[in-house]
Amino acid sequence: MDAIGESNQGDRRVSITASFDGAKTVEIAVSDSGPGIPADELAHIFDSFFTTKPKGMGMGLPISRTIIEAHNGRLWAENRISGGASFRFTLPIAEKEAFQIVQKTQRKLQR
Repeated sequence: MDAIGESNQGDRRVSITASFDGAKTVEIAVSDSGPGIPADELAHIFDSFFTTKPKGMGMGLPISRTIIEAHNGRLWAENRISGGASFRFTLPIAEKEAFQIVQKTQRKLQR
């Protein structure tokens, strides 16, 4: 929300999407319409104590990455071609849930 705070009110957008790869992974993306992440900072945003905020501690993203990686996932950030940034993470889903999702999808496609 901080990234889009200085944009015109009509231009402020945050979107959250979820996708399933059809096998064993779900991906969540949080994207915004802000200014994006400067290239020289993009390589460091997950470093401990690195912050771009005047009152930030630089711990939120490193902690988030550690938690996601502890669950066999991956967290990364990228600038969007259309402007703004996107933070994405993947997590594996449990075998039973993956099987149920695939079955439901197959049933829908057969209809």
